[in-house]
Amino acid sequence: MSNDTDLLVGAGLVLSAIAATAMLQPSPSRRPTRTGASVPRTGPHPRASVRAARRLNRAAGMLAASVLADSSVEHYRGSFKNKAMYTPLAVSALTLAMSAHGTADRRPWAHRLRDGSYLLAAATGLAGTGFHIYNVTKKVGGFSWQNLFYGAPLGAPMAILLSGLLGFCSERVRDTSRAQRPHVFGLPAARTIAAVSAAGLLGTSGEAGLLHFRGAFHNPFMAVPVTLPPIGAALLFNAAASAPDAAPDRRHEVTRAWMWLLAAMGFIGVGFHAYGVSRNMDGWRNWSQNILAGPPLPAPPSFTGLALAGLAALGLMREQADA
Repeated sequence: MSNDTDLLVGAGLVLSAIAATAMLQPSPSRRPTRTGASVPRTGPHPRASVRAARRLNRAAGMLAASVLADSSVEHYRGSFKNKAMYTPLAVSALTLAMSAHGTADRRPWAHRLRDGSYLLAAATGLAGTGFHIYNVTKKVGGFSWQNLFYGAPLGAPMAILLSGLLGFCSERVRDTSRAQRPHVFGLPAARTIAAVSAAGLLGTSGEAGLLHFRGAFHNPFMAVPVTLPPIGAALLFNAAASAPDAAPDRRHEVTRAWMWLLAAMGFIGVGFHAYGVSRNMDGWRNWSQNILAGPPLPAPPSFTGLALAGLAALGLMREQADA
């Protein structure tokens, strides 16, 4: 297994080096044509697709940044006992770099290096979930409350999977010509992204609920991340299933407002976790120990990233009702 993990780590580090040194050029096959032929204008304007794609890049980047910080702290606490524990750091850093590049990119075609990086992130999330399940099951008692509380968090790797999936969706939206509606795997892009974001909110809320249950919900505010996100998920699922109406500017106003509430909740949660760190012995004066022992500071912004993805989906629905 050592050789396999060495190869996995090496692949992640090599791809990170490529991201730092490669010239980020778009795929020649996607460059706009210079012919005088008219293009059917049944789809959204390219700028609308690019705007939605850049919003998704920001959402993917927020999730990648959360994973990078959280896995750095948690795997450092585990002393990087397995060399594969370096992989999510390298891959999330690469995904964050690709998301920043996509956010700055205003061109209406997909980028092959970003595509590959996002797919790598999704694969890393799947592999990491397998590693974390193995970590829990190998302990005495297997799937017990004790091991779920203190073993490798089962839901944590799914954040980098969601980052990669949302980033990959952003490239599909960006690559939409004016002759077609935005789609992902043949499905309407906005509704698919809304459903993915809703499922992510439910999973992240479940992970928060497990860890806050471990903390006995000693602070009433600990109930917030297990109540508000499921409501937001239900609103997004409703938006994904709803039929287009005749007033696109007034569609899903409650859902949009709820996503902004969840985005703010993610940042406010960092403040609550910082307060939780300060309540440990010696508070922030003993930060090097208390950050490892206290509530994870980088975890709450995952809600912000998913809320931003939901807002991107709602914005695309407003641009094109059947997206």
